[in-house]
Amino acid sequence: MLNLTSRQSVHSGHASMFDLSQLRCFVTVAEELHFGRAAARLNMTQPPLSRQIQVLEHIVEAPLLERTSRSVRLTPAGRSFLPEAKRILRLAESASQVARRIATGKAGSIKIGFTAATAYGFMPELVAACRTRLPEVDLSLKEMVSGDQLEALASGQIDVGLLRPPVARSEFASIRVVAEPLLAAVPEAHPLAAVEIVAPKDLDGQPFVMYSPYESRYFHDLLVTQFTRADILPRYVQHLSQIHSILAMVRAGLGLAVVPEAAASLNFRGVTLRPLRLRAPALVELFLVWRREHENPLLPSLIEIAGGLASAHTRKED
Repeated sequence: MLNLTSRQSVHSGHASMFDLSQLRCFVTVAEELHFGRAAARLNMTQPPLSRQIQVLEHIVEAPLLERTSRSVRLTPAGRSFLPEAKRILRLAESASQVARRIATGKAGSIKIGFTAATAYGFMPELVAACRTRLPEVDLSLKEMVSGDQLEALASGQIDVGLLRPPVARSEFASIRVVAEPLLAAVPEAHPLAAVEIVAPKDLDGQPFVMYSPYESRYFHDLLVTQFTRADILPRYVQHLSQIHSILAMVRAGLGLAVVPEAAASLNFRGVTLRPLRLRAPALVELFLVWRREHENPLLPSLIEIAGGLASAHTRKED
């Protein structure tokens, strides 16, 4: 009687499924057509190797090898079973490699939330760096306003967010990745397009395309604070949330605007961007935010990459 392990035993007349070790034994013998050489390759002796083959044949209910004292040959069933056995072993090894790479933060997926303005500068840099450093990682990008990102982070819909402050929730950790100055955006035919630096007083009473106090609350509140400090009051003609839409209104001559420095990468025709001199220079900040109790092994690598990009930006500014 065969001495079978619990995985190899017969229960109620039905054989259990074979395991990978049995397949490896069969494939090795099939390749060598010699039990001695196969046993040496597998670092085992011949008796347990023979038992593994016998168990496998019992499970599949077909003879796979013809054995004589002088030779070993594959049966017709064995020849058909061999390519399938090899395929199963390859799939098992591939699955193991994927699991190891995910566990060590080398493969998998990350869901990233980002604001629309982020796509003008930091986001493309981050994606490019991840493609280089983490080529097997799938990045899923979701454009969302900052408030929605915080809720998506809390519910696990995204793993990390690129959003505007404040981030005042204890369950989140964050690092600042961007701090950029503001620029005045004026139509290219406007008199201010000829000056080197725009002063706050130049905006006083001017028609102005303002950010929405709802969808773009961060930019709206930032500019209102700056205008109040400078004791000026532009004449708001339109409230919008997207920077490219604001620049389109400026190009049409409907008013002036103030945008973050990253907007320069848009190369918007018909609009001139000029440095804005403020009494208390305002920097537009962007933070990388994630849950402290996250379960994604890829996040530390992403955070490291984002931190490196932020440091590189800081060195350039210095």
